[in-house]
Amino acid sequence: MSLLTKKLSFSLGAGAPRPQTAVEVAPEGALAASLPGGGAAPVFAFAALPAGALIPGIAEPNIYAAPVVAEALRVVLEQVSPRNRCVTLIVPDTSARVFVLDFDTLPAKASDALPVLRFRLRKMVPFDVEHAAVSYQVLKRNSGGDKEPMKVLVTVIPGSILAEYEAAVRATGYEPGSVLPSSLAALAALDSPEPALAANLSSLALTTSITNGDDLLLYRTIELPQDNEGRVAEVQRSVAVAMAYFEDKLGHRPRKLHYAGAVPSGDFARAVNDPELEVVEVAPTPATGAITTVGPLGFAGISGALAGVA
Repeated sequence: MSLLTKKLSFSLGAGAPRPQTAVEVAPEGALAASLPGGGAAPVFAFAALPAGALIPGIAEPNIYAAPVVAEALRVVLEQVSPRNRCVTLIVPDTSARVFVLDFDTLPAKASDALPVLRFRLRKMVPFDVEHAAVSYQVLKRNSGGDKEPMKVLVTVIPGSILAEYEAAVRATGYEPGSVLPSSLAALAALDSPEPALAANLSSLALTTSITNGDDLLLYRTIELPQDNEGRVAEVQRSVAVAMAYFEDKLGHRPRKLHYAGAVPSGDFARAVNDPELEVVEVAPTPATGAITTVGPLGFAGISGALAGVA
């Protein structure tokens, strides 16, 4: 199981063949996509979930109707006809925590580096790190005389919560070969040679991030209030914070915001309410390949999970 991506193209796994099928699960339902081979475009399917079947978070169980969630996953995976039983599983951002950490040094071997990371994370997350799933990738190494620290992207998810999601996939007869938070998966679909400000909106949270080549300058997830007025205010505040950080680090104001999410990009642009900021979709809804009615989930996560897969 891999919880992380590789270097900022955010492709998945560490040397192993990448799954040719991805499925994202969220409170609204399950969205799957698979590559049929021969260079053909992916096919995708959606199945809705009833309210309360899945409530993502890190403090409590996430799946409250395991047979229902497993059935939704089974339906969409069978409809996209995967070529093998290994899939990439994309989970809600609020089920995991993602950090960009600085280190003077970090052991080269993962078996030696993981205890160091767990020790650092103990004071950063409100759950048992020793029994959590931790994965990482080095974004920037420091050379001998380099005063800059090495930067490491770390993803951590409570072990019991990861087990819930993996069990739901295995109940369908498939195997979760990789597991990713939604926004990390979505960043893999972001094709920008320039520094990029990105935002991923779900029904529960907003994640803002800033990429610069092979570097990740910002990754910040904020849970949103339930009322619409409060949500709009928090979206505006979070985007403003990310834009200020972008300008501080890169010396100029971003011209574009790369958007992925559950509402149309035009609605998100109106919520942000900045006429000087162009909102562009990371991965628009595909025009072909739908097996079922397109659901309320955005396509950036599964698009990123399949980016570069042959």
